[in-house]
This record gives sequence, C-alpha cells and structure tokens, in this order.
Amino acid sequence: MLPRSVDAVVIGSGPNGLVSAIALADAGWDVLVLEAAESFGGAVRSTEDDGWTSDRFSSNYPLGVASPVMRALELEKFGLRWAHAPLPLVHLLDAEDGTSVAIHPDPEDTAKSIGSDHPGDGEAWLRLYQQYVAIREPLLKSLLTSWPPVVPGIKLARKLGSAGELLRFARFMAMPMHRMGKELFAGPRGAALLAGNALHADSPLSGSVSGTMGWLLAMLAQDVGYPVATGGSSAFSGALVRRAERAGALLISGTPVSAIGVSSGRVTGVRTASGETVAVSRAVIADTSAPVLYNNLLPGTTIPAGLRRDLDERYEWDYPTVKLNFRLSGPIPWKSAEARSAGVVHLGGMADELVHLSADLDTGRLPSQPFLLIGQSTKSDPSRSPDGTEAVWAYSHLPRGIADDESAGKLAGRMERAIERFAPGFGELIISRDLQRPSALESGNAALGLGALGGGTMQLHQQLVFRPTIGLGSPRTFIAGLYLGSSAIHPGGGVHGACGHLAARTALRDASIIGPLTRTLPTATLRHLQR
Repeated sequence: MLPRSVDAVVIGSGPNGLVSAIALADAGWDVLVLEAAESFGGAVRSTEDDGWTSDRFSSNYPLGVASPVMRALELEKFGLRWAHAPLPLVHLLDAEDGTSVAIHPDPEDTAKSIGSDHPGDGEAWLRLYQQYVAIREPLLKSLLTSWPPVVPGIKLARKLGSAGELLRFARFMAMPMHRMGKELFAGPRGAALLAGNALHADSPLSGSVSGTMGWLLAMLAQDVGYPVATGGSSAFSGALVRRAERAGALLISGTPVSAIGVSSGRVTGVRTASGETVAVSRAVIADTSAPVLYNNLLPGTTIPAGLRRDLDERYEWDYPTVKLNFRLSGPIPWKSAEARSAGVVHLGGMADELVHLSADLDTGRLPSQPFLLIGQSTKSDPSRSPDGTEAVWAYSHLPRGIADDESAGKLAGRMERAIERFAPGFGELIISRDLQRPSALESGNAALGLGALGGGTMQLHQQLVFRPTIGLGSPRTFIAGLYLGSSAIHPGGGVHGACGHLAARTALRDASIIGPLTRTLPTATLRHLQR
C-alpha cells in the first residue's frame, strides 16, 4: 500500500533519481521513490550467476569518484568500495605489431608511453595534466553542481588568471577533438588517446566541443582512474539506496508510474500502473528520458505545441549501443603487453582512423572496423569471476538512427573479429557470450531509448539551453512543481549525479520562502518559449 500523500515523488531510481531523493530527504521532505523495475539502480545494475558478476549497463565510474555531488554523499560509509586495475586505460594502435598507448597511475609513466617516439609529447601530457589539476575543483563544480554556474564559474576564472587565459581556455574547450590532438601532440599516440576517450560520447571528432569530452575523460583517467564498484555496479546503487533510506526516503520497486497529474498548470501527484494515486504537495522529479516524460506520463493536451514539435522533429538520441558480455576461460591474449593489465581497453587505431569511423556513424554506414570500449572487469575486481577466468564486456555503436536487431547482430560479429585481430586466440577462450542489442537495453531500462546510453546526443545543438529542447537549461518544466532530473538535462550523460542534484536543488529553492521569485518568471518564460 502506497502512502496517500507525500511532499515529493521521484520517478525512477537511477543514480540521478536517488541523488534527488537524498537531497530532498536530507532537507526534511517526505520523499517517495517509485521504480518500475524489480530492483533499484536504473542503468547502474549488475547480476550474479554461478560465480560470475555482469554489469548490465554502465560499468566504470571515473565521474562517480570525481563528481563533487557523489563525493559529498560519502558513499564509502554505506558500503561502496572502489576497485582498480593495474593500468586504468590502454588504447590499442596497431593490430599487426601490438603497439599501444596507456594511461598509468603515475603521470610520469603515462608521459613515457605517450612520448615513446616523440619525447616532446610526454612533456606536453605532463603540462596538460598539471593545468587540469590547477583548475580541477572549480571546473568540476562548474560542470556538475550548479546552473547557471555563476559562483564556481567565477572561481574558475580566478584560477585561470588573466582575461587572455580565460579566452584561451574557452577556445580550448570549444575545439574539435581532431584539431585539439594536432595542437597538443606532434606524434600519433597522444591524439589517439584523446580521440578514444572522446568516443565515449557521440560528438563527431571533427565537431565543436568534442575535444572537451576526450580531454576531460583522459584527465579523469589520469586523476582517479577507471574504477569499478567492488562486487558489481549494483553495489554502487546499493550504497545510494542505503544513503537515501538513511535520510528517510521511502523506496518502492516494481511499481511503474503510468501518469502524472496536473491541475491549473501545477503538478498534483502520480498514478501507478496498478491504479493507485499518490498526491504531492511540493514536487515530482522524473528520472526518465525526455520522450517518456512528455509523451507517456503527461496528459497530451497539456504539452505546448512548440515542445511537442521539438520532441517529434528535432530531439536526437545518442548512438545506439551494442554490448557483448563474455565469460572467458582465461585472460585475453593481447599482443599489447600493456593491455593485459588494463581495466579498460580502447580498440580503434589512430586518431585519423577514428575520425573516419565517427563520420560513418553519422552518415548511416556500419563501420567495417568498429571502435570498441572493452572492460576487463576481473582485472579491476577479481571477485567478478571464478579463479583463472575473466569477466569481460565490450560495447560499440551502431550508426545514428539504426537500431534493429539484424544490424546489431552484424556489428556484434565484427566486434568479435576485431578483438581476434588484436588478440589471436581470443575466440578459443569464450565459455559463453551474452549479446545485449539496443532493443534489449531499452527493454531493460526505458530511459535508454533506442539503446542510447547518454539520455540524448551530447552535441552542442542539444546541450545547455538546448537540452533536451529549447528552454532554459534547467530541470524546470512548463508545469510548476514538475522537474526533469535525468541525463536528459544539463550536463547530460555519465554517472555523476549532477542532473538529480540540480533537480532537487531547484525544487527546494522553488518551495522555499523565495520560491515565488525563483519559479514564477522561469516557468512563464518556458511556457512562452515552448508555445
């Protein structure tokens, strides 16, 4: 039996939803979290079977460690433990001779790997990392803790120093990945390393701000590594659940929300698929995709025509994902010695090759030699598989707009052949394989539309005030008291908790004594923009 009335309902228990629930409950609100699935965690979930642990969606969490939002929750006090492989990340360059470039725990060792054939590139890496360290805290707070980022933005500007340095940094952040690699490094290794990290997102490597993606993830890999949660990704979600329950939130799984109630332009409550209704006095936060919120949960007659048109004609998902989960009888026999001890392996080649691959994905061509993200989970956390065996996952992307099962099967075959090229004998080690097509990813989590992991494209035309559509870049919706608190809003994909934090922070402010000042004008502006 659900409570009849609460201060706030959070729809969905992904990391953003749980962060929202914690923030509201910490503030003394009566909070109910409703999760459609039988287990909590959204796309941060794992399964265990016969001594094997499989992360079903996301797996490695540099942002989970580095995010100021997550750090403030002190999840280690609630059972979370991070596990690291000897090397955080290796990028494979050539299948014939087994060359690679690696990020090591020690930046000096990373510099040696990058600069092995161009010593100046190693020095360039050290300068790049030192610059990142100098601005790390205000930068991460600007990206992840506030919108608009006025106070942390001022602190970041002070760290950068002169107006000239601020403008140079703005130019640096706007650069395409391919151009950034050429400016920073004379040889191929550093550029390839950044390009591989940029392909974690879906921005074309020749497009603006793609450099930011690659640079930030590479810096995080050097800073905090590419850790996994000891025992599986559900251990990460489990710590968030325990933290939320400690704060006083009530969490109920297996309870899909079928509709959000609205009256006179304000949210009134939610109705579940079983027909129960819960009234809310303050807020509803939706940790759902934008299409699910606006197309499925809200009455169609309430949706402004402009918003409906933007969603139908302009909203863009990120690339569909194909994921393979392997049980192996032993370690992958990589030609690259560095790859044999890495937690994450990028299989893709030089930066120029990755630019061509990125173009294939944006023009509807299934790459003949796909880029692979490979997680060697047992390397990071030996508890993931029986002694002597290896739990490994690999994922790649289909071209935008192509998510059918047949294309996913073709790509999966190419993925296995790609690993075999860099690690002859790989196929002989396969005990079993589990293919997660885009359809399976979406059925496992409705927020992953078309198998997209990022909540919508991370390209500039759908970021900031354009995310998820034309608006104010905040979690507010055109309905008072209703907030979108998922990766569909700024700053987008990644397990950092920022979207949920921003939604809760906005809801708390709007419900405060200054609420009429903070919510009335933005809500009216949204309604005007989305008419």
